Amino acid sequence: MKLSRLLTLAFFLLSYSAFAQQWNKKQAAVVLTYDDALNTHLDQVVPVLDSFHLKGTFFLTAASPAFTKRLSEWKKVVANKHELANHTLFHPCNGSQPGRGFVTPDYDLATYSVRRITDEIRMTNAVLQALDGKKERTFAYPCGDTTVDGKPYMEELKGDLVAARGVHGELVPQGPTDLYNVGSFMINGQTGEELIKLVKQAEKNKSMIVFLFHGVGGEHSLNVSLEAHRQLLQYLKANEKTLWNPTFIEAANFIRASGNKK
Repeated sequence: MKLSRLLTLAFFLLSYSAFAQQWNKKQAAVVLTYDDALNTHLDQVVPVLDSFHLKGTFFLTAASPAFTKRLSEWKKVVANKHELANHTLFHPCNGSQPGRGFVTPDYDLATYSVRRITDEIRMTNAVLQALDGKKERTFAYPCGDTTVDGKPYMEELKGDLVAARGVHGELVPQGPTDLYNVGSFMINGQTGEELIKLVKQAEKNKSMIVFLFHGVGGEHSLNVSLEAHRQLLQYLKANEKTLWNPTFIEAANFIRASGNKK
């Protein structure tokens, strides 16, 4: 075999090997996450995900009535291979930021100490472990707030959490990734076509996209229609040969194992 052909073959094999390591041998990854422990997640989201055999990650606020009053149903969610993840005990946000009129004085992150927020997050981990028996857990920052009194509180929690999801919109590249502030696209009012367009961008760039949903069919001011959500799932199912649909923790562990953790 001529040297040029050998070099071409070697280049192909190296390229294929590098590609195969990314996104579980698929072109892109799509992570579906749902915040705040809403009734609609149990009533609408889980049934449609299960109907398509797709996986979701539910970032749960442990004090939410939709969590505390429906524990047995959340336990069934785990049995169907979805992820229960940590979104704090009380969902504190920094009330000093613009547009934060909804923040109450009792749960204003601006008045928290690092000790208080880390204690509440660790307690939520304990609550979730009692429900699903799992020790590894991921986290999502309420309102995207990452600091208390100017200090990044995640520094105290890296031994307790595998990864954390932020709210800054970005496609996650194949290169080094900060697993404790993974970008996501917050969804509010987009059509099914617009959601699918985002996935196609991830496919084109061979990236991972993390969707951040709150209300689905209502129950939250940040909302997407049931039809738009279903259209997205239909696209993911129709293209499952090239799209990987992991839970957030599966994606984080895959990135870590591939050596692309910052």
